[in-house]
Amino acid sequence: MKLNLNDRVVLVTAGSKGIGLATAMGYHACGAEVAICSRSRDKLDAAAAQMPGCLALTGDVSQSGDIDGVLAAVTDEFGGIDILVNNAGGPPPGLFADLSDEDWDKAIELTLMSVVRTTRLVLPHMRAQKWGRIINISSSGVKQPVPGLTLSNSIRMAVLGWAKTLANQVAADNVLVNTVCPGFTQTDRVAQILEQQSAASGKSIDEIAAALAAQIPMQRIGRPDEIANLAVFLGSDAASYITGTAIQVDGGSVQGY
Repeated sequence: MKLNLNDRVVLVTAGSKGIGLATAMGYHACGAEVAICSRSRDKLDAAAAQMPGCLALTGDVSQSGDIDGVLAAVTDEFGGIDILVNNAGGPPPGLFADLSDEDWDKAIELTLMSVVRTTRLVLPHMRAQKWGRIINISSSGVKQPVPGLTLSNSIRMAVLGWAKTLANQVAADNVLVNTVCPGFTQTDRVAQILEQQSAASGKSIDEIAAALAAQIPMQRIGRPDEIANLAVFLGSDAASYITGTAIQVDGGSVQGY
């Protein structure tokens, strides 16, 4: 099966590294016009250098004004957004007893409201042309909570409920809404989690990583491109009858169906 995304415009938020970058590169390889945003100009420039023609924009998805500016710039450049990949760095780890109201408020802005605001802006174009894809990069924690990730496990479930509800509301306009749920993947976020677990336990990062991999049926942590493959497929015409789903890419870690 060959995925041809010529003439499609995709925006990948937090697209300068990790899963976001791998997803943007996957779309670029399939012929799409690609735009990415990130808070770091240096990382954006390095990412864009790997994708000729990529539009790289600075913006913090937890800030509504930044979202407005990014969407306006992409629309000015390409005429509209056909595929939106909602991606953002996850909220910090923490136990419930250690989290303040401010921690919860920040996590909601980053994880939930960024998706709500960005999607609200792209939907009119998608519905008018009777074609669109909304793809949310989430976590396998929505299927099976990850110990210590209280904020992520909680708020990502809100995004999942929102996505399923929206999928039903826009399906008749051929706008499809799906969620990709990565397990442990080689990203900066997982590196942060390993560092924190190492500090708490006194074990080395390599020991923590090996123990983590041993709990995964495939006996290894995933790669960003392995997550991106599903995100690109869901944005293509090959996924034309798939909506309202949440699909884990986790090496078999989630012990459920």
